[in-house]
Amino acid sequence: MRKFLFSLFLLIVFDSCNPKQASLTEGEVISVINRFDNGWEHKNMKEVDSVLSPSYIYFTRSGGTFSRDSVVATAGESSYLLKDMSRSEFETTIYDNTAIVSTRWKGKGMYRGSPFDEDQRCSIVVVKNGDKVEILSEHCTPIQETKVFH
Repeated sequence: MRKFLFSLFLLIVFDSCNPKQASLTEGEVISVINRFDNGWEHKNMKEVDSVLSPSYIYFTRSGGTFSRDSVVATAGESSYLLKDMSRSEFETTIYDNTAIVSTRWKGKGMYRGSPFDEDQRCSIVVVKNGDKVEILSEHCTPIQETKVFH
């Protein structure tokens, strides 16, 4: 019985020494998205880079993908000019240390000589690993006046 109690005691002691990861909060989610947007708005590639997961992927509205490196490079590209942008309508669902966020992104500017005026619904996946909160993926699609399915 002593061995059992001693083993139980050791198990409890060692388990209590194992730090638990703090849960992802809505504040952290909004903060990392705001830092991402700020990096884009001010052409700060380092800030954009700092909030993206190493496995980040952007799913394009045409069904393609855009790599993390391509997103970071585009953020600092001289041919990309963002004149006006805003993000609103945040709806966040958190499960453990992963969040799915629905937002509305509006932006106007020029890209490679072509003007754009976008109004998009974006879904963003945010993860927390240790104390680092990062954007894992994003997909945006234009908001259309005529509803196709809903």
